[in-house]
Amino acid sequence: MSTLTETLSTENVVGSTSIDQELDLESLADDLDSVRFDPENFPGLVYRTTDPKAASLIFRSGKLVCTGASSVDDVERAVGQTFDTLRDLGLEVPDEPDITIQNIVTSGDLGETLNLNAIAIGFGLEHVEYEPEQFPGLVYRPDDQDVVTLLFGSGKLVITGAKNPDDAEKAIESVATRLDELGLLG
Repeated sequence: MSTLTETLSTENVVGSTSIDQELDLESLADDLDSVRFDPENFPGLVYRTTDPKAASLIFRSGKLVCTGASSVDDVERAVGQTFDTLRDLGLEVPDEPDITIQNIVTSGDLGETLNLNAIAIGFGLEHVEYEPEQFPGLVYRPDDQDVVTLLFGSGKLVITGAKNPDDAEKAIESVATRLDELGLLG
């Protein structure tokens, strides 16, 4: 199974925190570089960092959501940079952001084509959504994990809903074991 976990690639990590105060987004938009603010289309300010590459969505309430990072460390670094920038503008922000990881999206590859119809039946219809006319993948929600796995006929998969990187490894190993037990893999 270790070769399966080697195919895993983190695509997006989303974390959230708070600046613990209401913000004047119009004023912040004027003072920040690398920012987009279009309140008619999105209620927050989008502040981008380049190293690490991520976007911090800053809301009037002081809530901040960091997205687009490729690791938990990158979320922490991007939020830290954002907090430093806000501090440089004279805002009082917490010294250490209290970041909650909301979602880690990971992709992987089982290495062979899959019969999604057989998987839908084998995994049990109560755990699966499969409507190929609507979406080309099978959506699998196991009872024993807090992740959702999207399986595609190509053997590729996407795992979403993870809170830490180990969740994706457990998910791909669990799916591969289940497919193997059902005789649907290799």
